[in-house]
Amino acid sequence: MSQINAYIRFNGNTKEAMLYYKECFGGELVMQKFAESPMAAQLPAEMGHKILESSLKSNHILLMAGDCLHHPGNNNNVWLHLHCSTAEDINTYFYKLAAEGVVIEPLHETYKGSTFGILTDKFGINWMFHYTKTQEA
Repeated sequence: MSQINAYIRFNGNTKEAMLYYKECFGGELVMQKFAESPMAAQLPAEMGHKILESSLKSNHILLMAGDCLHHPGNNNNVWLHLHCSTAEDINTYFYKLAAEGVVIEPLHETYKGSTFGILTDKFGINWMFHYTKTQEA
């Protein structure tokens, strides 16, 4: 089943924020630095210690965050992350919302083998789409 999760884009203080949220909510926190990713060589050295992606899982809470490389025009740091359960879902949802919105990152395959894309819809809401092929049964 597809589901929406909150994703917060921070401007360099993701680690501090997520450690704070872990204190508040408990749970398991996983963080990956830009330097630990295959894209590290393509980025300025000062980005290496910044957080590419993180997730905090506690009971029924899933909070995701990362340090942003760029801000779209509206500077809204709260994003909706739609984790899709099928290839059909990600394509349908992405292209319907993109029709009158602004595509920031077209749907593409990531270094992890999943499909990912970003857009801002016609109402200024930021969306991140994610689909992992191994999810389908």
